[in-house]
Amino acid sequence: MKDEILEKYLEAGRIASAVLKAGAQDIRDGRSYLDFVESVEASVRERGADLAFPLNVSLNEDAAHDTASPGDERIFRAGDVVKLDLGVQIDGYLADTATTVDLGNNGLLLEASREALEAAIREVRPGVTAGAIGAVVEDAITCRGYRPIANLGGHGLDRYSHHHAPSIPNIAFNGGPVLEEGMALAIEPFATTGSGRVGEKTRIEIYSQIAEKPVRNPSARAVLEQIRSRQGLPFSRRWMRDRKMEFALAGLARFHILHGYPVLADMPGSLVSQHEHTLIVTADGCIVTTR
Repeated sequence: MKDEILEKYLEAGRIASAVLKAGAQDIRDGRSYLDFVESVEASVRERGADLAFPLNVSLNEDAAHDTASPGDERIFRAGDVVKLDLGVQIDGYLADTATTVDLGNNGLLLEASREALEAAIREVRPGVTAGAIGAVVEDAITCRGYRPIANLGGHGLDRYSHHHAPSIPNIAFNGGPVLEEGMALAIEPFATTGSGRVGEKTRIEIYSQIAEKPVRNPSARAVLEQIRSRQGLPFSRRWMRDRKMEFALAGLARFHILHGYPVLADMPGSLVSQHEHTLIVTADGCIVTTR
C-alpha cells in the first residue's frame, strides 16, 4: 500500500474513532434519536471528512442498517442496547467502526462482541484464513453463553467500496480467503441472545446506487444528481432535499438503479451487541486504524 493511501486510511480512522467515542458518551435515556444521529454525522463533516455511509443506530434485536428517518420521533430508553456503526471516508478511503452502548444491564453481552473483536485482531496476519478468524470470534462469543450471528460478518474495504472481498465470518469454517499484506479489513463480531441469524424487516432508510440508467422522472433525476458524488457509497433517505425525491427512491430501487438496505434483526425480544474496527494487514500483523 502506498504511503499516501495509508495516510488517508489512518486519518479516516482517527476521525471515526474520535467521533464514535464522543457519540457513545452522548446516548442517554430520553435523548432524541434523530437529533443524536444528525449531531454525529455533522461532527464528521466538521472535522473535514465525509460519511462512508449514514450513521447506523440499531436498537435491541436490530443488528444493522437502521438510521433516523425524516421527522423520526424515537427516543432512547432505559434498557436499550444501542449499536452505533460509523463509516468515515477521506477521498474514498474508508474507516468503518462500531460500538455498543448499554442502557440496561447487559455487560456480559457487550463483552462477548468486544472480546471477540480483540481475539480476531490478534489473529490477523498474512497467510491466515478467514475461517480461522471466524473460529476465534465464535469461541469468544459462545464461551460467554451467547451466539454469534452467522449471516453477518466483516469484509474487505477498497476505495469507494464499503463491502469488498474478502468476507470475514463470525463463525468457524475450514479454509476461506487468505489474508494478504496490504489488505484493508473491517472485522465486526455480533453477539446475540437470540437465534444467531438475522432477517430483513420492511423498514428501509439506506440506499446505494448500483447502476447507471436513463430516467425521465424529474425527482428521480434530482436524486441521482444529488448522490453522484457518493460514487456508489450508501446514503440516507433523510438526506434527500424534498419529499418528491424521497418518493422517487422506491421507483429507482424497483428499476434496479438503487439498492435498498432493509433493517436486519434477530428474533423479537432478543438483544444484539456489535463491536468493529478497521485494520490494515501488515507483514507481521496489522494496524488498527480506528482505536
